[in-house]
Amino acid sequence: MELDDLTRYSGEWLRGVGPESDIVISSRIRLARNLADYPFISRASDQDRVHILNDLHESIQDIAQNEEILCVNVEDLGGVDRQFLVERQLISRELAESRGARSVTIGRAENFSLMVNEEDHVRIQVMQSGLDLDTAWERINRIDDQIEQHVTYAFDETLGYLTACPTNVGTGMRVSVMLHLPALVMTRHIEKVFRSLHKISLAVRGLYGEGSQAMGDFYQISNQVTLGRAEEDIIKQVCDVVPVIIGYERQARDFLVREKQENLHDRVARAYGILRNAQTISSEETMHLLSSVRMGINLGLIEDLKIPVINELFIHTQPAHLQKLSGTELDTTDRNIERARYLRTHLSSQGPRESEKN
Repeated sequence: MELDDLTRYSGEWLRGVGPESDIVISSRIRLARNLADYPFISRASDQDRVHILNDLHESIQDIAQNEEILCVNVEDLGGVDRQFLVERQLISRELAESRGARSVTIGRAENFSLMVNEEDHVRIQVMQSGLDLDTAWERINRIDDQIEQHVTYAFDETLGYLTACPTNVGTGMRVSVMLHLPALVMTRHIEKVFRSLHKISLAVRGLYGEGSQAMGDFYQISNQVTLGRAEEDIIKQVCDVVPVIIGYERQARDFLVREKQENLHDRVARAYGILRNAQTISSEETMHLLSSVRMGINLGLIEDLKIPVINELFIHTQPAHLQKLSGTELDTTDRNIERARYLRTHLSSQGPRESEKN
């Protein structure tokens, strides 16, 4: 398994097969861990970073016995390859932009990644398609136990797991669910939902997590508090809230179909038409238009076009993916032209047609 192999298929979380996958793109759990024998990354020397990688090598090999993995030395990657992994949700921007010895280990189905020498010594991430936090927790708990068989974590009996950022101290857990909420945006109810989430200490972030903007009406809902709470309690809080948001989105979609059908159909048809015929198009506009098309498919306004195809286009039309797929580095103008060509080719090959429903 090589890095370029990732361009030839989609990760499990993009396949749209999980529970509530018309609205929930993915469920993710991340654990932050540090080794007891070394200082935090902000204080670690270059030699410390190398030793941390070496100490974790046996743990990684243990994981490899159970499933096929890809180990990538991030320090040796070029800028496009690092950005490619960020777009794929397999590494963070911080790991991509950091310096020194660092790596990522990726599962064949892209349902887990193990980042070494990011903000913390180890960041374990598991992703599942749709709303499936229970499976994600079962998998990440098993991986965490496998690693701890070979290393000693920095742990305090009172505080819990010790992390570089105080907000992660305790469980070191971040639970997040990525939702597609175009109808709440269109009906202008999205801000009301966000205010309610903030009141119960849940954070709302963009497509690429902390510090990123929302694109394509995608939002990540995640916990903010880890200290003094059990892992199961954090998961339960998110599991209890997400179905409520799903319900609001469904109500908003029903309202649009019932009261704004002509406007909705026009929005979807225009978005679909532009994507199939544009000669040049930006990443931001593509995300916006794909969002409308994705909603149109789920509402039956576009037939014979599958959700996994649209999910994949959201990722494959990002800048680094376009360059990897074309086999050459492209400036902004050329990327916009290549993006339009890629969209025309892949949407035409699907042969979808607009529904005649009114």
